[in-house]
Amino acid sequence: MSGAAAAQASPLMEWWRWLRHPAFWMPVADAFAILTAASLPWSTSAVGIFTACWLGSSALIIDYPAWFRSLKQPICAMPLALFALAAAGTLWSEASWDARIYALTPAIKLLFLPGLFQYFERSTRGMWVFVAFLGSCTLLMALSWLVLLEPGLAIKGGEPQRGVFVKNYIDQGQEFALCAVALTYPIYVLLRERRFWPALSFLGIVLGLLANMIFVIVSRTAMVTMPIMLAVFAALHLRLRTSVMIFAAAALLAGASWAASSQLRSTVHSVFSDYQRYKKENAPTSIGLRLEYWQKSLQFIREAPLAGHGTGSTRTLFEGVAAKGDPELVASANIIGNPHNQTLNVAVQWGVIGVVVLWAMWISHLLLFRGESLVAWIGLLVVVQNIFTSLFNSHIFDFHQGWMYVLGVGVAGGMMMKRRSGEASSLQ
Repeated sequence: MSGAAAAQASPLMEWWRWLRHPAFWMPVADAFAILTAASLPWSTSAVGIFTACWLGSSALIIDYPAWFRSLKQPICAMPLALFALAAAGTLWSEASWDARIYALTPAIKLLFLPGLFQYFERSTRGMWVFVAFLGSCTLLMALSWLVLLEPGLAIKGGEPQRGVFVKNYIDQGQEFALCAVALTYPIYVLLRERRFWPALSFLGIVLGLLANMIFVIVSRTAMVTMPIMLAVFAALHLRLRTSVMIFAAAALLAGASWAASSQLRSTVHSVFSDYQRYKKENAPTSIGLRLEYWQKSLQFIREAPLAGHGTGSTRTLFEGVAAKGDPELVASANIIGNPHNQTLNVAVQWGVIGVVVLWAMWISHLLLFRGESLVAWIGLLVVVQNIFTSLFNSHIFDFHQGWMYVLGVGVAGGMMMKRRSGEASSLQ
């Protein structure tokens, strides 16, 4: 090659080497992770596109030896084991293969957790992911107020829902509850440091989210789980006297909200009225259907307690029971592929083995977030919320809440691992 040709090739080679360098792909992968979190409150298809782009870009720079070593840790091994069990469960299921593959698909998101841990142990932009999610939820809250005033602005499909701009009130309630409680930690720290203006800014967002949930629309699941999450915060970060004062103030606020919000009273009353209609009329109310699902699920578990009935078997089992029952009993004849409880959902399909793996995953992720920091608090809160909302839903396998869990635990977990590895290095 002549000197002139070599001179021309050199910039091209340098550019090619730069394209393959982690310094190029790390910001790209970070951007796709941030876009995934920002799009989660708005779109399922955008989440799928951005997660695929994140996977492709991060695959070029991931430390594969470290990634393979990390798979031995329970925080990685348990999600993989749950997916592997779901995949193996297709072999003994009596459902159609279409139903088996359809039931396996929601567990695929668990495969992202080891990669997220390893990636955000190296990335410096993990907090941007959480800021993007908070910003999206704050914007969604503002639009929710606008939709309350002008319902025609909503872009969600199907039947209109009060104050819901996109998706549904259940997803919206989970997002608002998570953000509102997550902000308690930075507000607490800022007030302790006497940085009042930033604390007031965060407090304004919290009050806006809470007001929306009180006066516009709230899911009953969020209403039940928010006090639990606040109790976790008080137990971890506050003195007993401070906790008592805060809960007394919260009780007064709840009383004032009850008196001022007909929407809140209607939501609470619906719990009791739904139960009474189910007991007296066998009406297919939300509470009644859940009780039916849980009772029948326990029956299915007794029939195959160790390894369950296999992946995708739930709907087939409900169809069999409905065929034998009285079609006039509407709630009892209802057929579903999801018993609206994560533990029961797992137990019906994969028995005690599946339940042990599920709870081992939750516990390992809870233990990951020990410590005093905003990242530890966010990760812990995501796990706690998922555990308690999964008493009434199958939120690991639901798209929206499942991705909230995978992103929250994966990003915060990687940041915690980075922090601990840095602390370990400083001690050496």
